[in-house]
Amino acid sequence: MKHAFLALATAVLLAAPARPDAQADQPKADHPYVGLWVTADGYIRHELLSNGRYVEARGTRERAYEGRYRVKGTHIEYWDDTGFTADGDFKDDILHHAGMVLRRR
Repeated sequence: MKHAFLALATAVLLAAPARPDAQADQPKADHPYVGLWVTADGYIRHELLSNGRYVEARGTRERAYEGRYRVKGTHIEYWDDTGFTADGDFKDDILHHAGMVLRRR
């Protein structure tokens, strides 16, 4: 019985995608904010992907943070893969996030 359980658990883990962005059936973004958003000095870069995922680069760290996001109107909420949460707002084609100003590039 123990071996059957371990075999089943292994099969389930191997069958599941390793990352949420690997799922082909992710919904496409229904907002106009998909793309790259960058601070004036270029240090912070948020790439909002059309599948609801984001990648944040910081300086030379191209994938400093990754996770999912959701936009409602002009408000954005982030859920980092490590469990960190944050939010921001778009106003006049500028993203205001955590005291930073990011512009579309």
